[in-house]
Amino acid sequence: MKEYLKKLYTKDKNTYFKLLSNDLKNNHKRFIITVNPETLMLSENDKELKKILDGNYSFVPDGIAVVKAARKVGTNVAERITGIDIAEYLLKLANENKYSIYLFGAKAEVIEKLVNRIKVEYPNINILGYSNGYVKDRDKIMKDIIKKTPDICMVALGIPYQEKIIAKYFDKASKGIYIGVGGSFDVMSGTKKRAPKLFIKLNLEWLYRIIIEPSRLKRFWNSNVKFMFKIKR
Repeated sequence: MKEYLKKLYTKDKNTYFKLLSNDLKNNHKRFIITVNPETLMLSENDKELKKILDGNYSFVPDGIAVVKAARKVGTNVAERITGIDIAEYLLKLANENKYSIYLFGAKAEVIEKLVNRIKVEYPNINILGYSNGYVKDRDKIMKDIIKKTPDICMVALGIPYQEKIIAKYFDKASKGIYIGVGGSFDVMSGTKKRAPKLFIKLNLEWLYRIIIEPSRLKRFWNSNVKFMFKIKR
């Protein structure tokens, strides 16, 4: 786990965004993995996910627990960079430059609401395609994505499924930024609310999510709490 913390991007969010802008401008490709405690804890018993984390991809610290853990092992991470912040920035950038996008994941009603929002708020984005995450053949969707060569591909299937499906096809992509965004489509579509700004500023989004959805408590214990115990050991 220590080696994964050492692979995290260490500079600030705006500097990272400049890298993404440069990637798109020059038709480079990047697979972004938003690393949080759940990602790292799951990798201990998931060989396929561990193999992905062993790869040469772009690891960003999505979560204050990961930032603090990285600092404890000597990696001076500047700040957390959340998947939803990256996703929102990419939409803004795509609209400004008329980039293309493909959206894959979430429930059918969620993806439809998100697409409608993009059409209204970001009319210059070229939506090459979209699909909900409950299709039987996810490989078929990914093959379509690779064939259409989007500038940006967001996959919201949850950890570790989104990372696995992207990793399976990423080498076949000729360009584009690929990112697994977890439950971000729910927030971006307006289906769910993001934590209030005060919670975000104090790095307490995790607490807000537990308050709103108490069922997350067991998941939080198995990922964040056990992760911090492990880091202390």
